[in-house]
Amino acid sequence: MLADIVHYLACPVCREGLRLSSGALRCGQGHAFDVARQGYVSLLTGSQPPGTADSPAMVAARADFLAAGHYAPLADALAAAVHDHAPPAAAGHEHAPLPADARGHEGAGGRRGPVVVDAGAGTGYYGAAVLDALPKATGIAFDISKHAVKRAARAHPRIGALVADVWKPLPIGDAVADVVIDVFAPRNGPEFARILRPGGRLVVVTPSRDHLRPLVEELGLLSVDEAKEQRVAESLRGFGEVDTRAVRFEMALSRADVARVVEMGPSAWHTDPEALNHQIQKFPEWTPTVASFRLSIFESPARSRVTP
Repeated sequence: MLADIVHYLACPVCREGLRLSSGALRCGQGHAFDVARQGYVSLLTGSQPPGTADSPAMVAARADFLAAGHYAPLADALAAAVHDHAPPAAAGHEHAPLPADARGHEGAGGRRGPVVVDAGAGTGYYGAAVLDALPKATGIAFDISKHAVKRAARAHPRIGALVADVWKPLPIGDAVADVVIDVFAPRNGPEFARILRPGGRLVVVTPSRDHLRPLVEELGLLSVDEAKEQRVAESLRGFGEVDTRAVRFEMALSRADVARVVEMGPSAWHTDPEALNHQIQKFPEWTPTVASFRLSIFESPARSRVTP
């Protein structure tokens, strides 16, 4: 809920702190951002969201595919990695007391629990899995798509959701996050370093070269290029990789599942729906499909080394 995360947020216009009042988030400079009836808030400023923000159809396809449990092994692996590598606070210990006006986060003795930021959260599926593994944690989920954020706001009782652009200064305070997770989303290394507290962890999940085989070949989908790992490393300069795990499993996908896995990802922007459906109808009732990912855990850089 927004009430549980507002004190970790920053006004996207002036960077002042925000408070929740009369159905809006407000800062001391008078900037206000209305809370939607679904419980999320948009902290975008200026121009409209980019054309690559997930559409309602893409979000619906993703929600249906994930609800069927096809990527549950990935969610479990992510939650386990966060639990294994999170700093002590995220694993169950508590932080120093919050300021006196920071209501809604206190545990015993007025101390707050750990904070997990889900960057490019989509529907909040993976963030919810991580929060289940960290029972004292609070989640901040953001995505550029308001259609996704509507669902993320309901993904878990300890998630607060907002619309924000990962490529711009994030409307999140300095050094408030114990963990940032980034699953198939763009990576803004300097901003992730800024919002992570010293000793915090960044967990990044990217698809591997053989992900969604044989669908990639048979349907002409976008594939993972050979320079993917290098580009991830370049985007996270200053972070130190402390662990990497391969997550690979097989799925049996129905024709409807195949359509959803295409419609929910980047290939949706590059395929003709009618032609795709025609091809999928030629598939057998169930298609064995590979799911393959790289899960990397990074330690936040020292604050003195963070590039402004």
